Amino acid sequence: MTSDLSTELSIRSDLRNVAIVAHVDHGKTTLVDAMLWQSGAFRIGSAHTDRVMDSNDLEREKGITILAKNTAVRRGDMVINIVDTPGHADFGGEVERALMMVDGVVLLVDASEGPLPQTRFVLRKALQAHLPVVLVVNKTDRPDSRIDEVVDETYALFIDLDATDEQIEFPIVYCASRAGRASLNKPANGEMPDHENLDPLFDTLLATIPAPKYTPGAPLQAQVTNIDASPFLGRIGMCRVIEGVITKGQQVAWMKADGTVARTKITELLITEALDRIPVESAYAGDLIAVAGMADITIGETLADPENPVALPPITVDEPAISMTVGINTSPLAGRDGGTKLTARQVKNRLDAELVGNVSVRVLNTERPDTWEVQGRGELALAILVETMRREGFELTIGKPQVVTKTVDGKVHEPYERLTIDVPEEYLGAVTQLLAVRKGRMEGMTNHGTGWVRMEFHVPSRGLIGFRTEFLTDTRGTGIASAIFDGYGPWAGALRGRPTGSLVADRAGKATPFAMFALQERGTMLIPPTTEVYEGMIVGENSRADDMDVNITKEKKLTNMRQSSGDELVHLVPPRSLSLEQALEFCADDECVEVTPKGARIRKVVLAATDRAKTRSRNKVPAS
Repeated sequence: MTSDLSTELSIRSDLRNVAIVAHVDHGKTTLVDAMLWQSGAFRIGSAHTDRVMDSNDLEREKGITILAKNTAVRRGDMVINIVDTPGHADFGGEVERALMMVDGVVLLVDASEGPLPQTRFVLRKALQAHLPVVLVVNKTDRPDSRIDEVVDETYALFIDLDATDEQIEFPIVYCASRAGRASLNKPANGEMPDHENLDPLFDTLLATIPAPKYTPGAPLQAQVTNIDASPFLGRIGMCRVIEGVITKGQQVAWMKADGTVARTKITELLITEALDRIPVESAYAGDLIAVAGMADITIGETLADPENPVALPPITVDEPAISMTVGINTSPLAGRDGGTKLTARQVKNRLDAELVGNVSVRVLNTERPDTWEVQGRGELALAILVETMRREGFELTIGKPQVVTKTVDGKVHEPYERLTIDVPEEYLGAVTQLLAVRKGRMEGMTNHGTGWVRMEFHVPSRGLIGFRTEFLTDTRGTGIASAIFDGYGPWAGALRGRPTGSLVADRAGKATPFAMFALQERGTMLIPPTTEVYEGMIVGENSRADDMDVNITKEKKLTNMRQSSGDELVHLVPPRSLSLEQALEFCADDECVEVTPKGARIRKVVLAATDRAKTRSRNKVPAS
């Protein structure tokens, strides 16, 4: 701060800023829905859908929160700004930025599942920021809820994260967010809270979350924590006012990330009420605001008093652990699948634009001018970026995900994950064996006596690339796996790759039912009949470990001889359809994914079979 430290701080008693943090699918967005309803944000009969904070199409499709967003509810004369954060570990950068905007957090924990990896991550960040915590045990009405054990596990997590005595003395609210009910009294397992609304939660927030503090008379300081855009206002900077007053039309010092300072005018100033941004003339210390007027404002920059400009500390997030190459579409079908953005310049401009609003992503140059290395927190975060670009009309070639390594004392270190798995007891052996070949080390196992087992593993991030598909197959779709970055460690050695090979098309054309019928005994088809294929395209998964070049365009020879039995119908096994994430997991080291607006194809990096044969012969180790 720029003011004298001896100056007594003042308090904004009419305002609270709080973030709701939890593991994925524990009910954060549903709880925000209920808080908005009960605060009168929606009129009776208004057009309202569930999970209103998940406004992104991908968020609604996948059922997860990807971007942190804020809303505001009123309780009498009080305003509570609520920041809804992602629950998936791959979007941890959004959580870290959100915590810089608030003065306390609501830690949401499922009454059955208890604390999971992302719970540990967000709680560790909150404790490091010295933010007070309100524990909300959600979904108490689940028939398999175990409230006492979950509270004990949460206390153990606080202790494990070296929380102070003051931080461990957190209030507990029991909640069923879908029903909009909360209570300070612990309900029986499987029962609703005894209060008919969320008043106990609101009262606890007002009593526990401290009001924003500021120095009277201090010059302006506001930091950009997120970026949005409007078709009318252009780029919008989302800020928290740390000190001073900001007004519409005011001249401010724009302290940029490159160290330069520019004077600019605040052309529009908005605050959030419910789900709408409302224009205001001025905002004060503690307010969460949106400002317009700076065409290329970016995250971490400071708006300050032009006469006394002092920058706030830059925003830092954990380093990325997974990378993949992103380049233009180089397949023979480029430009024939509805793509409108095909050039290297368009791809590079889009990746540069992603860097503006996503501090968790890095873009590095490669040896090729039309390909870049994109680094992020995890496979899902990178897949979401590619899916977003695909929907915007880009055609891309995506390389197999790799880990980002470091050299420590001359030795290679790789990222590791803390993996938590919940499975029925009968799959205990299958999961243990699956992770053993991936260099996973079991660090704990708990049997709650409900027929399910929880296991915790320390496993290289490499071992989790392609893990989810095999895991769901081995557990018949019943297993739940969650992982979070757990630091770097020594290189674990070679890992077993995909145990099966690929069926590779050896010529261009359309896949015929006749050829596919003959090939389906060799493995699993990945494309339907009549699909346009080209040499080097992966059309199926071989049942054996090596690749096989196949003619999938072969047609049945016709003769002028009439057959007494007539032609028999060809019975084809339905092809295995892969999503973008599954296609990235499926890729072998010499394969990549072609992404277009109409879908994704897997292909060899080197398309020509003769060229691939030459590469294999060069890579063979001569016999000693």
